[in-house]
Amino acid sequence: MNKLNFNRVLFTALMIFFAGKLFAKENSWIRINQLGYQPMGSKVAVYVSKEQASITYFELINAASNQVVFKTTVGQRFGAYGPFAMGYRLNFSAYKGKGKFYIKAGGVKSPAFRIDDQVYKGTADFCLQYMRQQRSGYNPFLKDSCHTKDGYTLYGADAGLPDSTIIDASGGWHDASDYLQYSTTTANATFHLLAAYRDFKNVFIDQFDSNGLKGKNNRADILDEAKWGLDWLVKMHPRKDWMFNQLADDRDHMSMRIPKEDAYYGRGFERPVYFINGLPQQRGKFLNNTKGTSSTAAKFSAAFSLASVLFKGTPQADLYASKSLSAFHYALIKPGVTQTASVRSPYIYAEDNWVDDMELASAMLIPKDQTAADKAFQYALQEPLTPWLGKDTASHYQWYPFINLGHYELAKQLKDKRRDTVIQFYRNGIDAVWNKAKQNVFYRGVPFIWCSNNLTVSFAIQCLWYSNLTGSKEFDELEQANIDWLFGCNPWGTSMVYGLPEWGDTPVDPHSAFTHIKNYPINGGLVDGPVYTSIYKNLIGIQLNDPDEYAEFQSNLAVYHDDYGDYSTNEPTMDGTASLVYLLAAKEQEARATPVSIPVYQMGAVVKSLNPTEPSVALVFTGDEYAEGLTTVEQILAREKVKAGFFFTGRFYRNPAFTKGIKALQKNNHYLGAHSNNHMLYNDWTNRNQLLVSYDSFNTDLKKNFQAMEDLGIDTRSSKLFVPPYEWWNDSVASWCDWSGLRLFSFTPGTYTNADYTWPEMGNSYQSNAALMNKLKDLAATPGKLNGNILLLHVGSDPRRKEKLYNELPAIIRLLRNKGYAIKRIDELIN
Repeated sequence: MNKLNFNRVLFTALMIFFAGKLFAKENSWIRINQLGYQPMGSKVAVYVSKEQASITYFELINAASNQVVFKTTVGQRFGAYGPFAMGYRLNFSAYKGKGKFYIKAGGVKSPAFRIDDQVYKGTADFCLQYMRQQRSGYNPFLKDSCHTKDGYTLYGADAGLPDSTIIDASGGWHDASDYLQYSTTTANATFHLLAAYRDFKNVFIDQFDSNGLKGKNNRADILDEAKWGLDWLVKMHPRKDWMFNQLADDRDHMSMRIPKEDAYYGRGFERPVYFINGLPQQRGKFLNNTKGTSSTAAKFSAAFSLASVLFKGTPQADLYASKSLSAFHYALIKPGVTQTASVRSPYIYAEDNWVDDMELASAMLIPKDQTAADKAFQYALQEPLTPWLGKDTASHYQWYPFINLGHYELAKQLKDKRRDTVIQFYRNGIDAVWNKAKQNVFYRGVPFIWCSNNLTVSFAIQCLWYSNLTGSKEFDELEQANIDWLFGCNPWGTSMVYGLPEWGDTPVDPHSAFTHIKNYPINGGLVDGPVYTSIYKNLIGIQLNDPDEYAEFQSNLAVYHDDYGDYSTNEPTMDGTASLVYLLAAKEQEARATPVSIPVYQMGAVVKSLNPTEPSVALVFTGDEYAEGLTTVEQILAREKVKAGFFFTGRFYRNPAFTKGIKALQKNNHYLGAHSNNHMLYNDWTNRNQLLVSYDSFNTDLKKNFQAMEDLGIDTRSSKLFVPPYEWWNDSVASWCDWSGLRLFSFTPGTYTNADYTWPEMGNSYQSNAALMNKLKDLAATPGKLNGNILLLHVGSDPRRKEKLYNELPAIIRLLRNKGYAIKRIDELIN
């Protein structure tokens, strides 16, 4: 071979080699939340591979400078999931910087993403675009009206409504890409929009008028949208004895078209309105399984109750209040579930639960009727867990709403032990999902049933609400994993929300007439989401129109298609989008909110106060008879520059031997509070609910305590924290404190330092200094375990206890500081 030919052969071989490298099939990917991550939040990307790859570390790299800003080892190796052979969760939550970044791991580079407080800014309002676009009656997106002839009644004869009676039912929202309208989904969507405004009102802006057209009207756009739903619900419940469950039916599915007037029902442009009579109604060739009037009517009641509060001072407030009561009574006509109706096909919203709706409706009535709390709690006991939680499957909308909203609204208002019971219901549901989720790399515990994205949003909200109620951050990563899933951290690497983020991989060919016929965007619409492959293969009338761009990520587990032909995974829904508005508003509010401590209650008393951004503890000292350590404690705290809380009885404050030490505490700005006058035992040791004192004796004793403080020149007007004597109380004592303007609190259970009063002759109850210190060290060994804890010691103890725990105070302070805890004065920790 001559030199020229050799060079040609070598060149060709090199070209083939590099072309092979260039066009080699990707087998590993890094999935991210395309919206980005909040600096103080959970931040996890997911590395997945179709090969049995192995990586040991990953790097977070600044996209502008290409400099590594964070590097750490990977955690657990996960096994096969969906189309992938293995995967790792890449947790970079410890990095708090802001900017644009990408991740490298195992030779794979992620798309670039932001870490910033503003990643969720405006996203909730963005999704309201889809809600406006779904309006029936006048549609502001089309600037035209549709379905103005609705409608004629069915199934209302027993209530004096002969079939074909004409009523005004125009308005509301189309349910999805079809134009049916359901009261149950509308009421649920309306409640979520109202709750989002109630809980995060500062997030929302005013850019549109009440008719949905551009222009301000001095009311947040989300309230305008909620009112659009409320106006239609009023029409669907026009009298105390009339209520309607749906407008139109599946004859709507005969064609895909831009909404106008429909002539599919044999009555010109009128559509049928189905009366709620508590009896089975049409379902294709069969009947649905309606058993009562409760599920839909209770959702009405809850939405109207909340609306009556948020629209207070407007002409509508009294109307909404009246409707909330009449809807509640309608729900009681025949306890049971109300399902939707269909004519041509078997597909309906086959809701099978209703006591959750009754719990929510009852809870919303508590401010006007305290007995409603008892009713709500009884309903809560009947469905502690939403049945799909932890399960692999459920029927379409079988358990609706997808979580129990009533638990949150009830728990917020309870102050007795029932509150803990209801919160535990939420915890049990989360645990059920977590037991499944922790087995796969995406932390996916939501079943791939129809509208799986709706379940994903709702489950994330349940995690959020559990955190709000308890202050616990235990499930933050699980909550965020469900949010991340919606925006690209999923097997397909795509967002499930049309147009969000605008720079990302999002749906472009959803099952929607707006996009398919007119190429109109449907900004903010949440699509149904992945379904089990077995479900997809058995659905009627699905045929993809284009090659599947996600073909390599489909599996025997689940499928998702961005294709107009797949109505099972890629159709947007109105109610799912409304729930997403709530969740996104919560995420935006997280960045706006000034971090505050989150109290954790026991029997109405604060026993912990978690700081979400700065792990903190408080030192509290009590005293009654003994004070031999008072000076020692004051001197140690001064040397260590620590402020603490001191809560003494009236007889302690009056003891002249203790006055000098008390004055020193006051001078050094420690918190001084009350601990009762005579150290009374308020309730029985063995039967905690049995009071041993009356309110009058409690109040008289407490006044003497405060008078003793005033006699020493202590201003009690700012002394609003109170430690009960013996650190023993019940719900009644907590209520008495509320009446007196006091905030009841006690030590954090399980911290043990409060046992420093024991002495050896007490036998097994005795706790030595060494034992107490070892227990505290064990707690401190778990990161964050002591966050928000209240450590209680005594400034003196019985002479029979020879070793005094307060002498270990320098070691306790060093331990806490070495573990990263700020030691705050008790009022700073709690407030």
